Amino acid sequence: MTDVHSQPASHFAGPSDGGDPRVADVRMRLNVAHAASAAPPPKAAAKLVSQNKLYVRERISLLFDEGSFVEDGRFANAISGDLPADGVVTGRGRVDGRPAIVVANDPTVKAGSWGARTVEKIIRATEMALREELPIFWFIDSAGARITDQVDLFPGRRGAGRIFHNQVALSGKVPQICCLFGPSAAGGAYIPAFTDIVIMVDGNASMYLGSPRMAEMVVGEIVSLEDMGGARMHCTVSGCGDLLASDDKDAIDLAKLYFSYVPSNWRAEGPTYVPEEPLRPLTRSTVPEIESQPFDIHEVIDGLVDDDSFFELKPLYAAELVTGFGRMVGQTVGVVANNSAVKGGVLFVDSADKAARFIWLCDAFSIPLIYLADVPGFMIGSEVERAGIIRHGAKM
Repeated sequence: MTDVHSQPASHFAGPSDGGDPRVADVRMRLNVAHAASAAPPPKAAAKLVSQNKLYVRERISLLFDEGSFVEDGRFANAISGDLPADGVVTGRGRVDGRPAIVVANDPTVKAGSWGARTVEKIIRATEMALREELPIFWFIDSAGARITDQVDLFPGRRGAGRIFHNQVALSGKVPQICCLFGPSAAGGAYIPAFTDIVIMVDGNASMYLGSPRMAEMVVGEIVSLEDMGGARMHCTVSGCGDLLASDDKDAIDLAKLYFSYVPSNWRAEGPTYVPEEPLRPLTRSTVPEIESQPFDIHEVIDGLVDDDSFFELKPLYAAELVTGFGRMVGQTVGVVANNSAVKGGVLFVDSADKAARFIWLCDAFSIPLIYLADVPGFMIGSEVERAGIIRHGAKM
């Protein structure tokens, strides 16, 4: 299928329209839409460079197989010179040969903020994912909803709330993969929260319900953006982030790597690869004979799964428990393993929550689970009881 939207403006000049004003109008809209969104304005482009960010269409080109992307809704607000595609690029293509959908904010258009057409396009993309059971990639870089469009984008069954409704409906049916390149503010922070994996770009990505400025005004707290909702904080403290990426390309590479382990939907078989021998053989010395002696469980994992196939999730969060995907004889498996090298492998509230979420993910997509148990038990004391360790432990 040819993506007409990726053609140069001259492509749409065409033969004479025979005097039909409708044909002339379509050609004019195509040329205006292409010119407005083919590349960011010079000032916006310079800002992207200063932030070490890629243009939204560069991000998409890194995701999809060459020539496979077909855009939807590029005409949205096309005649309005400062709102090309209404600040969001949506469409479908192939990722390593498999069809998928993308929703990608354009931070060069009103800081990637949402307008009425933005919401309409995102809803349409999620409905396509539901209808065809296609995986969806979320490329988030948005300042939130536009104040000028509040009346149009929120109310009704086709308002912004429909996006969350559709995400919930997609949960467990298709992979939802989020790359967070910039801010995800206020209610928009729930889009990453509803996905299966959140990859955050260190130094650029942030996620929060209320900004530091709002926190100071409302509750009197003075806090930096990084401490409030930065990538490193979410990947180490809150657990809202799964992986910390060094830049945009690294985030997209990690998203594609994650996708290589999971099926396209809950009915499909997962990808298979040529089996490889494990990195190292398991021997009696891999696990210490003295039960109380801590050791790094990663060495055991490397002795079980195919060479270089272990893909750890949430490695910086609740490290006393290790979760991730690996391959055994070329097939994807999930691994849940206590790590006595960190806090003796004792289970805390965060590690119980980490395990439960990963187990649910594997269950949804019929991925076999391997448990490597070496645990003294749950942490005890009034602090963890008040934090709800019984409730969180029960989720496992």
